[in-house]
Amino acid sequence: MKKSLLIALTLTACTAVSPVSIAGTVPSSTHAIKMSSFNLSSQKWQNRVLLVFAPTLHNHSYQQQMQLFNQHQNGFTDRDLVLVQVLATDKSYANGQPIDESSAVKLRNCFGVDKENFQVILVGKDGGVKRSDTTPVKAAAIFEQIDAMPMRQQEMQERKRK
Repeated sequence: MKKSLLIALTLTACTAVSPVSIAGTVPSSTHAIKMSSFNLSSQKWQNRVLLVFAPTLHNHSYQQQMQLFNQHQNGFTDRDLVLVQVLATDKSYANGQPIDESSAVKLRNCFGVDKENFQVILVGKDGGVKRSDTTPVKAAAIFEQIDAMPMRQQEMQERKRK
């Protein structure tokens, strides 16, 4: 089976099992933190999704990756890019908002990323995997790849007209 077909089938299966819901609150020592589920299919045609998978916050590759992204928030916003940090032993986040553990597990299973592995996956607005890296990647490289996409070219033209 061709890799692109396999990826498409995997993404279809992933989005079919990911309901949209609010999971409630999880108590902490000082206050309750609202945890919501993250649904990849709800992002389709709205946002690009950049998934960063890591075992823990302290993983060296994860730390490097977050440093590489640190100064580029405007670039993420301009490209409708949602950053999802999927951590095996720590809280996971989508654009800085905590997501529940079941969403993190579904994302790991969906993309076949083991809890001990570091991986960066770019998902386009069409829901397709556009890039996958097992080492930290510079934000500029991701932005260049996105900027070369026909949909992004169209977005840039539309924004110029406004």
